[in-house]
Amino acid sequence: MQGYKFLLDLALILLSTKLLGLLTRRVQMPQVVGALLAGLILGPAMLNVISDTQYIKDSAEIGVVVLMFTAGLETDVHELKRSGKASFVIALIGVIVPLIGGYFVAQYFNRPGLINSSLSAPRYLQNIFIGVILTATSVSITVETLKEIGKLNTRSGNAILGAAIIDDVLGIIALTIVTSMADTSVSLVTVLLKIALFFVFAAVAGYGFLKFYRWWTAKSEKGLRRHTIVAFVFCLLISYCAEKFFGVADITGAYIAGLVISMTPKREYVANRFSTLSYLYLSPIFFVSIGLEVKLPAMNSTIVMFSIILVLVAIVTKIIGCGVGALVCHYRKYQSLRIGVGMISRGEVALVVASKGQALGLISKEIIGPVILVVIITTIVTPIMLKSVFARTMKYTPQGVAAYKRRLAAAQGGAPVDEDQTYEKNAFATTYENVDSMQDSGNGPKEPKDGNQK
Repeated sequence: MQGYKFLLDLALILLSTKLLGLLTRRVQMPQVVGALLAGLILGPAMLNVISDTQYIKDSAEIGVVVLMFTAGLETDVHELKRSGKASFVIALIGVIVPLIGGYFVAQYFNRPGLINSSLSAPRYLQNIFIGVILTATSVSITVETLKEIGKLNTRSGNAILGAAIIDDVLGIIALTIVTSMADTSVSLVTVLLKIALFFVFAAVAGYGFLKFYRWWTAKSEKGLRRHTIVAFVFCLLISYCAEKFFGVADITGAYIAGLVISMTPKREYVANRFSTLSYLYLSPIFFVSIGLEVKLPAMNSTIVMFSIILVLVAIVTKIIGCGVGALVCHYRKYQSLRIGVGMISRGEVALVVASKGQALGLISKEIIGPVILVVIITTIVTPIMLKSVFARTMKYTPQGVAAYKRRLAAAQGGAPVDEDQTYEKNAFATTYENVDSMQDSGNGPKEPKDGNQK
């Protein structure tokens, strides 16, 4: 009967993620927080009733691939092109600042008398590697939150997606540089060449498939199940090639595949089919799997203090780094704050980088605890902060200001509007309940043509 325990595990995962998701929604938090908490509660960190089996790992991997594929389907390609250069700048500064911050925190604590490391690798390399871990961004958590509040296809959302994909590439480069210093068998030139070749391959394959898919689906007036299956096959093949041949994350390939399908007439049909698959089965397993990987080791007072400071640095450096990058690229202040918060989550990406560091002898067992806490806390606070920031900054958007002016003018019987009051008393825009119905085009308010039109 033990061979069928995965059925019980699956039942517990689906039930717990839904119940905790509803509970977190009642307290005005994104449902993805409930799914993450379900993994922590059911896993080794607390109750230990579900272990991270191979079945869960494989299902979770498919889950994050589907999640990023649907994110690509829902992305406005034209807006993504417009934010391309900005996304690179945001990602670049968003990698440099956490790298520096993590290095200096590790340099202070990772020394004799505070944290006694038994590793043979030079301490400066160990410290740099802590900074490399902080450069990681788990876009999957942010994508799910943005989808939940209806803000994925906004200017801020597109910038986050673009920056996160570039962040992944820059993270690979940073990881390769450090590991090549510790392991001479790793060639930086080879890695960079593979990354460049992947994007050439993705562009050629994507263009060819786009032509074929448009021609093929044009024969049918309505969407057919075969259209969805072929689209998914393309997604899986690109994801496989990204990891197997080029060393790029499979989710990057999945996102690119979604972008290709988004430029076809069957975009909405395919997105609807995958939305059901993701919501019903794959996404709950993926988010729970993050919590199942968490195993907290024993920590002394020095390690606890190191953990607290490292968590704070991880949060602040991403907000500052990505936020400054957005400001440099002429995003408004409220959009820059949203972008910075959206890049906080480290999630499973940081765990993968940390495991690589353990294998190379760059992270001591004493430091694993703080890294795990960074993963847990940033993963949980990101969706909470992101929804809060989107809600509370709506009063600064052109739409929010225009809407409040109309409401205030109506309340005053058409009297002139006091400009100062538009920011001081804009209470409706600071609530969570209305965040998913508010607009965020960043293009200025659209005034009604008819004075009586609402």
